[in-house]
Amino acid sequence: MAERFTVKALMERALRSLVERLDRADLRTAALERKIDRLQTAVGRLEARHLGVAARGSGPLSEHEFSVFSQWGEDGIIAWLVRSIDVGSKVFVEFGVEDYSEANTHFLAQHDNWTGLVMDANRENIDRVRASDVCWRHNLRAAAAMITRDNINRLIAEHGISGDIGLLSIDIDGNDYWVWRAIDVINPAIVVIEYNYRFGSEHAMTIPYQEEFRRGGQYPVYYFGASLKALCLLAAQKGYAFVGCNSNGVNAFFVRRDRLNGNVKELTPSEGYVAGTFTESRDARGLYVPASPEQERSELMKLPLVQVLETGEPAK
Repeated sequence: MAERFTVKALMERALRSLVERLDRADLRTAALERKIDRLQTAVGRLEARHLGVAARGSGPLSEHEFSVFSQWGEDGIIAWLVRSIDVGSKVFVEFGVEDYSEANTHFLAQHDNWTGLVMDANRENIDRVRASDVCWRHNLRAAAAMITRDNINRLIAEHGISGDIGLLSIDIDGNDYWVWRAIDVINPAIVVIEYNYRFGSEHAMTIPYQEEFRRGGQYPVYYFGASLKALCLLAAQKGYAFVGCNSNGVNAFFVRRDRLNGNVKELTPSEGYVAGTFTESRDARGLYVPASPEQERSELMKLPLVQVLETGEPAK
């Protein structure tokens, strides 16, 4: 009996020791993540300083790209736009952020002390955001929500944001056109929104609105979102000028017309369109397979789509 008790005690002691070591490892991991975060911000600060003395105006937005937390150089483009126009309020709204480790507004919070609201449909992602330093350091609000055109204004307003703000970033891989069309509770100076480059520069198309849309579900993974021209037509209706895309052919940038100046040039969709060079086609096993943009576009145009009229409104 005594021997069994001793073995049990040893096992419990070993288990406690393991738990303590895991706790210390978690603390070291968290500390390392904070150091990496600060290092990324420091590198971005150097990039931003270099940006401040760079030539202004005439070249494409891609000349200003750098990434700290963004995926495709958006940090640099946003930093340049913020320095080139009067953005007013240093408040942002971004949705489709996942866990916020890669996002278009993270550097604004870390480097320029902006605040705002981020949203994602996945609650675990949002819990990670809420547990991060950026949340409490910069009064960042984070909400788990499945965004629709019917709830987006309420979601923004109930977190205390309305009227003029600095920036709106939309990346929900689906109903982007429809959600931006619905937004009227805020009036951002800058809008960043994902476009589907496969439509090309001449087609004004979007997928039909589907509240429960999931990219890669019923249709191929490249069936999502809207064309650049469709977003440009909607932007014009809402009082925005198209000013360019990033070099990867993912995001388009718009500036409110009353904030335009000689530093930022308005472009037509044909002038500013950037074609992506990546493919997302997959086989039945979910593995990527080679496919040209032309092949993907041909298949995409056979699927259910809605034309966007010159007014920015969807065709009936």
